[in-house]
Amino acid sequence: MTHARQHNIQVVAHRGASEDAPEHTLAAYQRAIEDGADALECDVRLTADGHLVCVHDRRVNRTSDGRGAVSALELSDLSALDFGSWKDGKDSQEAPDWDRESTSVLTLERLLELVSDSGRRVELAIETKHPTRWAGQVEAKLLETLGRFGLDTPPPGEPSAVRIMSFSARSLHRVAAAAPDIPTVYLMQFVTPRLRDGRLPAGARIAGPGMRIVRNHPGYIARLHRAGHRVHVWTVNEPEDVELCARLGVEAIITNRPKQVLSQLGRD
Repeated sequence: MTHARQHNIQVVAHRGASEDAPEHTLAAYQRAIEDGADALECDVRLTADGHLVCVHDRRVNRTSDGRGAVSALELSDLSALDFGSWKDGKDSQEAPDWDRESTSVLTLERLLELVSDSGRRVELAIETKHPTRWAGQVEAKLLETLGRFGLDTPPPGEPSAVRIMSFSARSLHRVAAAAPDIPTVYLMQFVTPRLRDGRLPAGARIAGPGMRIVRNHPGYIARLHRAGHRVHVWTVNEPEDVELCARLGVEAIITNRPKQVLSQLGRD
């Protein structure tokens, strides 16, 4: 793999620089931007009072000091929780210095403001989570929010700075119908028989295989490329996996360790 080709691989910070800071917090995304990540990945869920927040799990139990489903809680309920203390710094080379704002629940709007103020182009890869009690409403709210930031339609001649990802083909179909200029990524844990030839569901433009697929079926990446699809792989943390992805010519690597991956690709 040539050095120039490695420079073309986009490095996407998975839930922010989530190895060094609590996932989906302002601290994690600030760290990822400082580390030089090309893009930020986040999951979005809709609160009971209609706000999009960056939380991976259906419930907040794992990543906060509270309990309950995101969809059953209002933003004020979530704002009272601590989303940082569960990660006490043992996995980080530096002692954490996170303040309350940097580890409170993060709204998508606040993340978009952070990207807007970053001073450089930082793309967003936004995943809608499913199943959800708010079927269809998540995508509608997401597109409305992106529209307020001018991200629903890229400027003429420029690529989109945002893409929407999902394991749900139905979700991507909704997005493609409502906002055809926004790229969509179909996330995969397994390769189903109907997709083995490299095709993707209607509405999906980019393939998003998990690293396990790439390790076990490297030839599948070539089939996806032959079918005309870009390939964005998650979650790529180990040096040997980064090397395999680079060798296979994937277009994006989604990782908890953006700084280390950038260094391995010769971009430190």
